[in-house]
Amino acid sequence: MRLVGPNGEQVGIVRVEDALRLAAEADLDLVEVAPMAKPPVAKLMDFGKFKYEAALKAREARKNQVNTVIKEIKLRPKIDPHDYGTKKGHVERFLKGGDKVKVTIMFRGREQSRPELGFRLLQRLAEDVLELGTVESAPKQDGRNMIMVLAPTKKKSEAMAEQRRARTSHEPASGAEQSAAPEQDAEQAPEQSPEQTSPEQTSPEQTTPDAAPAAAEATADQA
Repeated sequence: MRLVGPNGEQVGIVRVEDALRLAAEADLDLVEVAPMAKPPVAKLMDFGKFKYEAALKAREARKNQVNTVIKEIKLRPKIDPHDYGTKKGHVERFLKGGDKVKVTIMFRGREQSRPELGFRLLQRLAEDVLELGTVESAPKQDGRNMIMVLAPTKKKSEAMAEQRRARTSHEPASGAEQSAAPEQDAEQAPEQSPEQTSPEQTSPEQTTPDAAPAAAEATADQA
């Protein structure tokens, strides 16, 4: 068999007995990695560590795998401007979320003889959402319908990461930060002047009720 060392180096073609002896001396396992090759290929490795690393890689791959979702929007060839704006908004939201969008134009009755109406409508929609998505499947007739598929410019994983960052940035401030605002308002409030608030302030020209009798007594003494 052809033997490969633990670091990927080529040992050469050896007998099975010699390969097993080398594995025992290095305290490693002899693993056949290409049994259908001629001669078969075996590698010296720590098989337990190899299985552990393979499981980690598989778990990481499953975590990063994102299922592709295709949303569908249906339009009529003679759609109202307001309805068109609403449908376009849905398409933009789907593309921002990283999903593909299947746009279907439904023809009825005599509309089937005017496929150019649907083609122009799909072209208009593709131009309106050009910054968010590109045409993956060009408009094509499918029975009574005309179909176009739009693909997002951003991957699903990137769109989800942006949504998570947006949610984090819009989280409310902590209670300590919220309670600090009233204290700052109290500190910044202007102090009231004591001259304006003192209820005991009186005009110097006013006299007390006892002033008149006192003046009369003084006149009597002088007489």
